[in-house]
Amino acid sequence: MSQDQNGEKPVVIVTGGGSGIGAAAARRLSREWRVAICGRRKAPLDAVAAETGAVPFVSDVGDPEAARKLVADVVAHFGRLDGLVLNAGILINAPFGEMSLDAWNQQIGINLTGPFVLTQAALPHLLARKGAVVSITSVGGVQTGPGLAAYSASKAGLQLMTQALAYEHARDGLRANIVAPGWIRTEMGDEEMETMQIADDLEGAYAKVSEFVPQRRAGSSDEAAEAIAWLLSPAASFVNGAVLAVDGGSLVANVGMTFFDKITEGAA
Repeated sequence: MSQDQNGEKPVVIVTGGGSGIGAAAARRLSREWRVAICGRRKAPLDAVAAETGAVPFVSDVGDPEAARKLVADVVAHFGRLDGLVLNAGILINAPFGEMSLDAWNQQIGINLTGPFVLTQAALPHLLARKGAVVSITSVGGVQTGPGLAAYSASKAGLQLMTQALAYEHARDGLRANIVAPGWIRTEMGDEEMETMQIADDLEGAYAKVSEFVPQRRAGSSDEAAEAIAWLLSPAASFVNGAVLAVDGGSLVANVGMTFFDKITEGAA
């Protein structure tokens, strides 16, 4: 998106904008957009707002009524809505047989149902502006792991929901795409590292989980934000329904072949 004929910047909502990828997206998008950030905690939103000039809205987008009100409040404040970044999400790790229904419902509600309700409420405004949506899923929505039944299901669902949106409204000028991050260094990622206790410190933990990522490192939230900004921009005007993995190549790695990495690295 770019300034319209009146020189007015477009408006984008970033959910989960108080930390991690959402905060990085707010920083990056504030160059070309007027940014509304939302989240459940006021203090982190205020901190990001002070840094970026974004306008904070305290809202729990997992609550359908709150999601609808958020759209109404943002449009009332800015007078328009051109873009939507569906970033808010949670992860409750639990073995399949031990996951409570409450843990399942929380993840499906916040990671999938919330984005659906929010996008549905925003849709008339986005169509009016021929806008764009970017959903933040995960490589965990393409390939799963232990304890990720609900998380993976919700992220896979978010991907297909976004692609359905892209298909149905492409002729109306709306674009909807997906960013699927791998290991990204965020507050949420740090919590996972500490919970799993796989190394003595965060650096060691990220190095361990990235051992078989082709680029051999975790990504940064700023790297994810650049992908989001590109998909929202006119530079991606013919990109619709795409899944852009920001994962250092992890989705192209054949897990069954990672044994040979040690051999080839040793030979080198």
